[in-house]
Amino acid sequence: MSGLKLFRTDTTNSGMTEVMPRLAEIEADVQGLVEAHMETLLGVRFLASEYSTGPAHGGRIDSLGLDENGSPVIIEYKRATDAGVINQGLFYLAWLMDHRAEFEHLVRDRLGVTAASQVLWSGPRLICIAGDFTRYDVHAVREHRRSIDLVRYRLFGRDLLGLETVASVSGGVQVARRARRQAVAQSAADVQGAAMRELAGAVDEVLLGLGDGVNRVERKTYRAYQRLVLA
Repeated sequence: MSGLKLFRTDTTNSGMTEVMPRLAEIEADVQGLVEAHMETLLGVRFLASEYSTGPAHGGRIDSLGLDENGSPVIIEYKRATDAGVINQGLFYLAWLMDHRAEFEHLVRDRLGVTAASQVLWSGPRLICIAGDFTRYDVHAVREHRRSIDLVRYRLFGRDLLGLETVASVSGGVQVARRARRQAVAQSAADVQGAAMRELAGAVDEVLLGLGDGVNRVERKTYRAYQRLVLA
């Protein structure tokens, strides 16, 4: 956490001692700490650790979870800075979307039938937790239409953990924008359709009002009018 300084107060000597931030010795230390307290730290219910994606994909998802809205969550960890963490997470996210039934089965086993029936597939999330991220990582996240959170961690002393959100993009924003555009387009179509129906009604009234010799004929794709001319 680049700009954050943490101090421990010394009530005996009325002084303060700075607690120096550090990275974990190994990636697994961060993963174990987060998984043990995932709901408290991230608001995500823990489902599985090192979840295998099978022989075809040949990978293991660091952590799987379910957030408070019922959205599937993939969490990937890196001890320090790693340019591949986002792409790796997106790879697993694509796998997850192709294996929905498998994920729901996992949720059912861990959290019950009700939770499994309420999984929200419209907004799967990727959370990347690392020692740091580059500006290119932040830019890449903003170009994607997925829900992605970049979280920087630091350990302080022996018993303190700091988490800082570096970037957060909600895929739901993109979904909402598309929904609004679709609603506007539908509204315009409704208005146009009403105008056309009104115009068709006026034409119908005028032509049928020309006399008994005018008949309306409904075709498959259009309406025709014909006039019977007597010799």
